[in-house]
Amino acid sequence: MAIMEKTQSVLTVSELNRAVRLVLEQQFPLSWVVGEISNLTIAASGHWYFSLKDAQAQVRCVMFRHKAVLTGFRPVEGMRVEVRAIPALYEPRGDFQLAVDFMRQAGLGALFEAFEKLKGRLQAEGLFDTAHKRPLPTFPKQVGIVTSPAAAALRDVLTTLRRRMPGLPVVLYPSQVQGADAPAQLVLAIEAASRRQECDVLIVCRGGGSIEDLWAFNDEAVARAIAGCAIPVVSGVGHETDVTIADFVADCRAPTPTAAAEMVSPSRQELLDRLGLLRRRLGRDMDRIVMQRTQQVDYLARRLVHPGQRLAQQVQRLGDLQARLRLAMRRMLEARQWRLEGIARRYRQAAPDMAARLQRQQVLAGRMQVGLTRRLERLSARLAQCGVQLRQLNPTAVLERGYSIVHDIDGRVVRDAREVAAGALIRVTLAQGWLDAQVLDKGD
Repeated sequence: MAIMEKTQSVLTVSELNRAVRLVLEQQFPLSWVVGEISNLTIAASGHWYFSLKDAQAQVRCVMFRHKAVLTGFRPVEGMRVEVRAIPALYEPRGDFQLAVDFMRQAGLGALFEAFEKLKGRLQAEGLFDTAHKRPLPTFPKQVGIVTSPAAAALRDVLTTLRRRMPGLPVVLYPSQVQGADAPAQLVLAIEAASRRQECDVLIVCRGGGSIEDLWAFNDEAVARAIAGCAIPVVSGVGHETDVTIADFVADCRAPTPTAAAEMVSPSRQELLDRLGLLRRRLGRDMDRIVMQRTQQVDYLARRLVHPGQRLAQQVQRLGDLQARLRLAMRRMLEARQWRLEGIARRYRQAAPDMAARLQRQQVLAGRMQVGLTRRLERLSARLAQCGVQLRQLNPTAVLERGYSIVHDIDGRVVRDAREVAAGALIRVTLAQGWLDAQVLDKGD
């Protein structure tokens, strides 16, 4: 062996202690050791230092904080415990000690074994599956409690419910929570709550205690009653470190009875605060909507113009356009006049005999005036002739002379007596008004 070979030379103390520690950790498995606690020291770091002794010997032990917090109870001097530990050597001082992994009170090994056995069987049956867990009602109308009427846990639950939601009704299903008769009574109470279904949620609770005190909640019949309950069940058994079978089968586990009451009851103050927040938000939203609608109404009111006012605006706009048109025409005429004057100046410069051109222009102007006069006379005569012909062809003028127009029942003008039959209805249009008549007789 390497260690035997090493002994052929001189070892330092550190080397010796390290070699012994390695041998201990490699050769000795994790084991259960029973003894009585003495020389207990709980350091500020949370580590536990103590000795475990019996009638013939003792051994130093250390349990580090991350393991100690999972123990579920606080050890005291003289307490008989069972520890699961591995032998080790503390090298700096060469002290032999046990590094404790788990601690339980002596005599509870059988209970732990029964607990683990039942837990594994129920888990294999699917009673712990999260798919079977039901959500708790947000606003329960009535809360049921399964516990002892004399339990301090009941007072804690009632106090919490009264503080959070004073008007929430509570139904107590009394049962023992400790002792040999407790499991049967717990089953009867849970089944009564499930059968009556007068509550929206059920709290199964009791205060903290040893594993023996809480053993009724590790009973198989109690676990099956909780799993088969028709209403959601909250388990609030013991303290935060206490774990029972009821916690696994319940729809929700609370670390304490008080926490269970907080889970099933809405907080009245939180609801009031939320309601106040919503009321303020609603008020702000309403103010914003009213402001937007008011602005929209003002905008529409500005667009809503009386027809007379709109006509006046259109008249004013037409007047402005007319003025702009006149101004544009004046400017265009002025520009044309300037252009004509320029052209005239060039013409005058280019034409040496202006007198002859002016004379010719006067002659042409006279001829044009004569031509226009004759044209107007001919058009006036023709217009008068057309007026005479129009008056002669006007049907009304003919009717004024005593004639009339006959229409049949379909509104067609009757020009021949053969177009209507005797007894037919006709309408006679006169110069003034019309007459409905019936044909009594006719001649071809």
